Amino acid sequence: MSTIAATEFLPLVATAGAARDFFVISLHDVAPSTQPIANTIISELANRGVRVCSLLVVPDYHHEGLFTRDGQFVSWLRGLDADGHEIVIHGYFHERPRRAKENLRDRFLTRFYTEDEGEFYDLTYDEALRRIVAARDEFRAHGLKPRGFVAPAWLLGGEAERAARDAQMEYTTRLRAVCDLRSGSVFPARTLVYSVRNGWRRGVSRLWNATLFRLLNGSSLLRISIHPSDYSHPAIWRQIAAFIEELVESRTATTYQEWIAEQRLRRGSEI
Repeated sequence: MSTIAATEFLPLVATAGAARDFFVISLHDVAPSTQPIANTIISELANRGVRVCSLLVVPDYHHEGLFTRDGQFVSWLRGLDADGHEIVIHGYFHERPRRAKENLRDRFLTRFYTEDEGEFYDLTYDEALRRIVAARDEFRAHGLKPRGFVAPAWLLGGEAERAARDAQMEYTTRLRAVCDLRSGSVFPARTLVYSVRNGWRRGVSRLWNATLFRLLNGSSLLRISIHPSDYSHPAIWRQIAAFIEELVESRTATTYQEWIAEQRLRRGSEI
């Protein structure tokens, strides 16, 4: 579903979610080079009852080339958008060059936590605004109207968050929250996410997410973040599939855009 103003889809969201809590599946790092596996994942989700998800699209993934140069990819995105999936801006390059004399915290977050992909971790306001506006305008020029911006690895610095708001983005997400950039509301909602770089990370991820899934199952919004590489590891994908099969029995699959609209509607009715 695509919209200009949030109010255009409020009644539909309120009706769909009246009797259930929600879950959002977000598929990260969508780009021409990841399209085949992303398409497979979307089909697998549909087979398990997930009709819509939020697709985090990188405009120029790792400097491989601007997505708009691939007409087939753009047409594919348009088709998914028409089917009700949400297109989200996910950084611009999804890369962050290493800086000289970085402190221990910066090195941990940008090199160990994520492999040099924390693009918006410490960008200046001007550069962050330039990249987000460029991405926004490129999507719009090709018939897509993304309302959300999500930084790679959720590493969004304060100046970059201000830039996202000034670029007219409706919301962003973090590892532990969904943030309405228009109202300033922050909704605690931790996401399940996997690290698959090596065997010990995959093992820890499965144990941690199994525990986290049970702890979070009473929350009104449950989030699962999927990366294309997750599908290449059978044990990881089996666990994700099992979670989803359980969720579709008691929750409504939605997108971040729709979920934010629902929260605005509820808050408006309380005023």
